[in-house]
Amino acid sequence: MAFALLGSGSAGNAAVIAAGRTRVLLDCGFSARETERRLARAGLADVPLSAILITHEHSDHVGGAVACARRFRVPVWMTSGTHAALGRQAQGLLDVRHFNPHEEFAIGDLRIEPFPVPHDAREPSQFVFSDGATRLGFLTDVGVTTPHIERMLGGCDALVLECNHDRDMLRDGPYPPALKARIAGDHGHLDNAAAAQLLSRLDRSRLRQVVAAHLSETNNTPAKARAALAAVLNCSPDYVSVADQNMGFGLFSLAAGEA
Repeated sequence: MAFALLGSGSAGNAAVIAAGRTRVLLDCGFSARETERRLARAGLADVPLSAILITHEHSDHVGGAVACARRFRVPVWMTSGTHAALGRQAQGLLDVRHFNPHEEFAIGDLRIEPFPVPHDAREPSQFVFSDGATRLGFLTDVGVTTPHIERMLGGCDALVLECNHDRDMLRDGPYPPALKARIAGDHGHLDNAAAAQLLSRLDRSRLRQVVAAHLSETNNTPAKARAALAAVLNCSPDYVSVADQNMGFGLFSLAAGEA
């Protein structure tokens, strides 16, 4: 299994998870043309996509879904709640498939374990992906962690964890009070310290790669996110990767020979 983040942040999110002949685009917050450009940069221009999988209805995660589904001629998977929340935005989707956020399902060679998360969306989900040998945990856009989230993410070979903001930078920053409260609330986004606390409670016996994601360009820095997670891992901050808005995170293989 392998994965790449095409971009991560409030201006757009997309990732690719690959196993065998299956390539799933997780979220689609970029235009079809920009998604193609970013796929090419990751070395995936000539690899056909199998499906688009949506975490929730916010525009930075689903804004390009209709155009990309048509361009790549693939089905779009989402919860029924997300589908309902999209309303007219979903009318252009020709092939929508629903999943239950409490039940495992498969797309081709990928086994997908969804789990609900607290976020200010209709029915948001995050995921653990597996090819039967390795596990990738993906968690962004979540206000607080829960025991269920911790159980789902334990024992992964790689983790993508939201480190949206530094508490002090958000508190002292330029955002209006209402937006600060939303971001820091139980249905907002994880800060660096909360992400580190979550990581400290997980079974990390198989963990080989950690990627900090969905960083705010106003209320965080890569150095702060790296330092928070590295303190838990007892490693150099350089060991912790960061997916940014413009460059994302390049293709990383969890098993030799897969991409």
